[in-house]
Amino acid sequence: MTRRRRGRRAPARGKGMERAARPAVRFAPLLTLRAVIFLVFQFVTVVPMAIGCLLCAPLPLSLRYRFTIQWPRMVIWGARVILGIRHQVQGAHNLPDAPAIILSKHQSTWETLFYPTFMPRELCYVFKRELLYIPFFGWGIWLLEMIHIDRGRGADAFEQVVQQGRARLAEGRWLIMFPEGTRTGVGARGRYKSGGPRFAVRTGALVIPIAVNSGECWPRKAFLKHPGLITVSIGPPISPEGKTAEQLSREVEHWIEAEMRRMSPHAYAHERPRCAAVKTADHGSGVA
Repeated sequence: MTRRRRGRRAPARGKGMERAARPAVRFAPLLTLRAVIFLVFQFVTVVPMAIGCLLCAPLPLSLRYRFTIQWPRMVIWGARVILGIRHQVQGAHNLPDAPAIILSKHQSTWETLFYPTFMPRELCYVFKRELLYIPFFGWGIWLLEMIHIDRGRGADAFEQVVQQGRARLAEGRWLIMFPEGTRTGVGARGRYKSGGPRFAVRTGALVIPIAVNSGECWPRKAFLKHPGLITVSIGPPISPEGKTAEQLSREVEHWIEAEMRRMSPHAYAHERPRCAAVKTADHGSGVA
């Protein structure tokens, strides 16, 4: 009869399951190599593009915009060719020919680069002014006359957005904001802020809700990227007429979060049934 050896415990179930759920670890060297090549590609292309942006400073804004978005276009191309990250767009027919503000889910850097290259109108991001101090990148966005705010000014910062935003809408541009304020993890739900809906109510601009699951391929704060298909789903424009900012915010949040669960049900499998059973909105499913 053998004696049981003490001091050795079987691995906890949670840890064992975690290891079993990582079959792709053996491909880490390949992912690392791709990530390094992609990083070098970005650096090699951003420097000459940034210098080109500075040389374009005397040109009209429309020409500066067209030139500047060539770098995001190259990065999206590089992500597809080097990293194997493809994308599809659903509901492109919902994009209106009218003043609008885009309110989008935000999981990754990918969508910040993709939207300017895809949208039919010039986009105007609302961002914290500290981004202007980033070499090369900050120079480009500074030349595009977007809206940079000082978050420390509180209510005054929002009035700044309204004032500048009205001017940008009058120029035929669209504003874009990420209502959760920062990138969220896959399957996570941040607190939706009311700045975008408040702006829409004040200006009468239509709201375009967008759901995107980019974090599954390009995770936030992650060096390694994963090949796969990113889905961008554009919802029907929502009118702010007759609604309060709170009502509009709830409507936007409900559509985006319901659509996220339709697109990536596996990412929300951890939710309770009553939370996961969110009715999806009818947005159309054409692939652009």
